[in-house]
Amino acid sequence: MTNRHLITDVTSLQGTVEIPGDKSISHRAIMFGSIADGTTTIRNFLAGEDCLSTISCFQKLGVTIQQDGTNVTIEGKGLNGLQEAKELLDVGNSGTTIRLMTGILSGLPYHSVLAGDASIAKRPMTRVVEPLRKMGANIEGREQGKYTPLSIRGGKLHGITYELPVASAQVKSAILLAGLQAEGQTTVIEPARTRNHTETMLQMFGVNVNTNDRTITIEGNQKLTGTDIMVPGDISSAAFFLTAGAIVPNSRILLKNVGLNETRSGMIDVLLAMGADFAIINENHSSEPSGDIEIATSNLKGTEINGDIIPRLIDEIPIIALMATQAEGTTIISDAKELKVKETNRIDTVVSELTKLGADITATDDGMIIKGKTPLTGGTVNSHGDHRIGMMLAIAATIAQGDVILEDAEAVAVSYPNFFEHLQQLMK
Repeated sequence: MTNRHLITDVTSLQGTVEIPGDKSISHRAIMFGSIADGTTTIRNFLAGEDCLSTISCFQKLGVTIQQDGTNVTIEGKGLNGLQEAKELLDVGNSGTTIRLMTGILSGLPYHSVLAGDASIAKRPMTRVVEPLRKMGANIEGREQGKYTPLSIRGGKLHGITYELPVASAQVKSAILLAGLQAEGQTTVIEPARTRNHTETMLQMFGVNVNTNDRTITIEGNQKLTGTDIMVPGDISSAAFFLTAGAIVPNSRILLKNVGLNETRSGMIDVLLAMGADFAIINENHSSEPSGDIEIATSNLKGTEINGDIIPRLIDEIPIIALMATQAEGTTIISDAKELKVKETNRIDTVVSELTKLGADITATDDGMIIKGKTPLTGGTVNSHGDHRIGMMLAIAATIAQGDVILEDAEAVAVSYPNFFEHLQQLMK
């Protein structure tokens, strides 16, 4: 993949896309398989750069992991089978890897150092470090543990009850993974429901997790047993083609095997609210539900997006902002301050890059206001190293009048290595 990608002359999008495996679930499958006793097999694993960073970290901790494309086999020896790493654990661009691993490493009796790329070095770690320290963890980092690299001297932990100040599945998961190793009971209380893949998958590995609305409780000193995991397609990746199908003229796209977990499916609610022409078929109601989604060119209308739905679509907001530029009326997105601490400040980056293409979009303190329906023009835009910004801009290019050059295009490989290939296959 080149650093600069040119997109031009798209008249319609037609065809079928097999959505790659869910990033959040792929990360957790590697982590839980690595700390479980016995063999874990993973199918439809997302072989993107973030998830490969997770594999690399656990291999450095002595875990035998074999990867063959989208199939992975892990020979786990339990938490006590992990070994002290002889080198720094590099998480690359992956916030999930560093935050969840901090929870795991906090209870292990040795020293570990976690660090990542320049983007990770700017992302706040206090939200994880603070509750783990309350459990007895010994964690140091830049500015008293606010930023990486994080130095962890693991040891004995005790359970706590912790109310999350911000709805964050990563922080919740880090605390629960530390709670697995702690004396007594650990309880996390969420301000709003976040993705529940950790709770669901821990149960698949034989762990007893008690969930009561926004309160999750786990008993310490539980063991995981290896299992088989089938990863559904990532709805956050599907969102780009759902939007493309709705806004590119004369289009109809079928997306196969899309994860439909209710804690992640806010995008579906937004499509309904905006009047998109879509249907969900072939639903599979397993522990991680999935289905196929067919979408066609739609007459969209503006809407308001705020409150408890935000954690259910936080990663989809950049592409929703693009969709709103092609909807009649005004779309207001609020309660989304969390966007400021993603791979980029996604509020400012979305606004600045879409403005380059002629969008009528304004940043607010906690979101954005988008006025439609607005024709987009050609131009040169930049992902700023953020995979979701890069894919959003590529979809924007499909409706722009004129050539669009996307700089730093390779960033999309973090979560969707075949994105440009799939987009090309649909172009007519």
